[in-house]
Amino acid sequence: MEVVSKFFIASMLMWLAPIAIIYGFNHNLFPECATGSTQLSSESTTLWSGLLAVISVNVVIVFYIYSAMKEPSDKHKPDAKFLADAKASINQPASAEVGPSSDRDKQE
Repeated sequence: MEVVSKFFIASMLMWLAPIAIIYGFNHNLFPECATGSTQLSSESTTLWSGLLAVISVNVVIVFYIYSAMKEPSDKHKPDAKFLADAKASINQPASAEVGPSSDRDKQE
């Protein structure tokens, strides 16, 4: 359940962080960027808000990957039936596969 909650939180942050950044820039919620001696034009504000929104998504992805890599690998055990079926499908002979090309060869 911990994995699902991490995924849900990361997904929500990937949506909310860029929207909050763009909203903040468009509504002058960041006073140090929008006022003072460094007044930005509307084109610059759009450019910086978009750039920071993209960077915020990448930061969330990096933190999600880091948290996934920190999980212990011995904690999760694969399903025994799934492993048995996977090994059986790998060990099947290649001649057992029937494709559409073999039906065409029989007709000629």
